[in-house]
Amino acid sequence: MTIKPLIILPDPLLRQVSTSIERVDADLRKLVDDMLETMYEAPGIGLAAIQVGVPRRLLVIDISKEDEGKRPLVFINPEIITSSDERSVYEEGCLSIPDYYAEVERPASVTVKSIDRDGKEQVTEAEGLLATCLQHEIDHLNGILFIDHISRLKREMVIKKFTKAARTKAL
Repeated sequence: MTIKPLIILPDPLLRQVSTSIERVDADLRKLVDDMLETMYEAPGIGLAAIQVGVPRRLLVIDISKEDEGKRPLVFINPEIITSSDERSVYEEGCLSIPDYYAEVERPASVTVKSIDRDGKEQVTEAEGLLATCLQHEIDHLNGILFIDHISRLKREMVIKKFTKAARTKAL
């Protein structure tokens, strides 16, 4: 397995809409394994393929607690088919926007249709942290960042900060 470099804001790749995956094969399963390794190393609880520079509709999640052991979830071509009217607020962060956190309101529960790493269709009923994480990562596949769900002023401040840091790093 290989730890992949993370794409960091303001990289325009993060705004790209990811393409559907046509088939599950050994190359895709290797990408899944690399993404899991990258996510655990970061450390994070979710990672979309676009965050490692691959604009394909794939994400991995593991919301297990440290003392529970790893319980990775794989979602290929995930699609939210229902979401609740009830809302919940979580403080979100993102591996592509390091060290920045903000409260985001989203539907409290979602139902997601996807394909697993073996190519089988799966339907996941999620609530709480898993629902939030799924929505956050599916947003990535659509070129949407969690900062798009906060006030324009806060979002512009974050983008300005990361753009300045990227310029400084490039010099």
